[in-house]
Amino acid sequence: MIIFRTALASVMFLWSVVALAQPAMQPVPDRQPGEGEGPYPKLVIRGATMIDGTGAPPEGPVDIVIRGNRIANIIRGGAPNDTHDDAARVVDATGMYVLPGFVDTHGHNGDPVKAPQPSYGYKLWLAHGVTTVRGVSFYFGPGAPDLSDAARSQANAIAAPRLIPYAVFGDKWNNGYPATPAKAREWVRWAKQAGYHGIKFFNVESPEVLATAMDEAEKQGLGTVAHLGQRGVAQVNARDAIELGLDGVTHFYGHFESLLADGAAPYYPPDYNYLDEQSRFSWVARLAGQIVEPGSKEWDDYVDTLVASGVTLSPTFNIYSASRDVMRARTAEWHEKYTLPSLMDFYEPSLTNHGSYYHDWSSEDEVAWRNFYRPWMRLTNEFKNKGGRVTAGSDPGYIYQTWGFAYIGELEMLREAGLAPIEVIQAATINGAREIYDSKGTEPPFGSIRIGKLADLAIVPENPLVNLKVLYGTGHRRLNRQTNRLETVGGIRWTIKDGIVYDAPALLESVAAMVEEQKVAQ
Repeated sequence: MIIFRTALASVMFLWSVVALAQPAMQPVPDRQPGEGEGPYPKLVIRGATMIDGTGAPPEGPVDIVIRGNRIANIIRGGAPNDTHDDAARVVDATGMYVLPGFVDTHGHNGDPVKAPQPSYGYKLWLAHGVTTVRGVSFYFGPGAPDLSDAARSQANAIAAPRLIPYAVFGDKWNNGYPATPAKAREWVRWAKQAGYHGIKFFNVESPEVLATAMDEAEKQGLGTVAHLGQRGVAQVNARDAIELGLDGVTHFYGHFESLLADGAAPYYPPDYNYLDEQSRFSWVARLAGQIVEPGSKEWDDYVDTLVASGVTLSPTFNIYSASRDVMRARTAEWHEKYTLPSLMDFYEPSLTNHGSYYHDWSSEDEVAWRNFYRPWMRLTNEFKNKGGRVTAGSDPGYIYQTWGFAYIGELEMLREAGLAPIEVIQAATINGAREIYDSKGTEPPFGSIRIGKLADLAIVPENPLVNLKVLYGTGHRRLNRQTNRLETVGGIRWTIKDGIVYDAPALLESVAAMVEEQKVAQ
């Protein structure tokens, strides 16, 4: 019998599996001496060019003064020397670029089979400038450490980004699946009281239960996001879900089903089997041939509906990118040093591992996925051009997408979709922060470089607006035309979270040590 470790195959089965596997997860160790320094009474970032996250153009040099965990001042044109005299630390960023810490709106962690130590993913995120992650969910099952990890990160007791835990609808508690509207309201209130910030739906619920849960979530100030998968999309597609009050759509699911040219449900061949992931992921790409013509009135009306609703799109282009070229994804240059052997094993074609669906992946499958990306990316870009909000989420730990590296891959794919480089940074910073904080009814305390905001920053030696590849932990390899020698440039130099300065290369080395230790132990 083929069973997938995924909430998509069976939400209830997933919880039972993870509940059994969870004790094998290792606790996140306390932050060690030298693993991030600060916060300081006064920290100065000196001489950088600032990209502030709002969509404003770069400006520099600037000196950024940080007191504790807040930005206290931004001095344009360079500060007088006496500004630095009483600083506990001065970070010389002359010639470098400073950005708000990145926000990953689609994070996971916590599978003991592939990455048993959660700090592996946390450190890779930090090493790539990611200072906030929305977990949807970080872990599955009752008793999982989502909330305790979030609290420890908030206290800076662990080396991790700021963690914003969402719960999958019906998960986490021990009172059975909330299959009725009354039970749905009870679960939502429980999730709020427990400390979760929002809810992720897989639309396996009835429309009535889904509508009730989202109504209660709004009353409780909880955010909502949905993966509108094939098992429920015939009843609730993206158009339906936003009419019910959904805040955010992640992935591509639900969009093309809202744009079908003929019929109310997608066509699948008679031998299609959702639980056979080769069949599932191969055929979903064929949806691109079943939709209305991009640019048609029906297409434009749908984009306008999305924009008018205020929904946020977090496309996670990167997580399916191996479908376009599995060989490239399998041989990415960071795998050897930074991808755990257990994670590489999980990525390999498998009948049991979710996302390891390329059992006999053909040129035809890859071409179908390349064709699928064209309207998906066009839809996302036109939504953005008409005023819609797009955010950056990576969904790491599946399909050759390793933490941190996957996030920068998502930024590159947002650029491919048509976002200008400054819009990509906007999606990665203030847009993600606002998606998280809209349900709270407040302006986010991070996501842009502003006086009074939290000191969450990423400092990189090269200009990411010229080349997003310089954000990868492995840097960017180029030919020095003066010396005719190859050189590697870029990579985040420092990540600052809550006023604590992390040495990004040192974080990467600690991850490399985890990988090497596992190799030796095999």
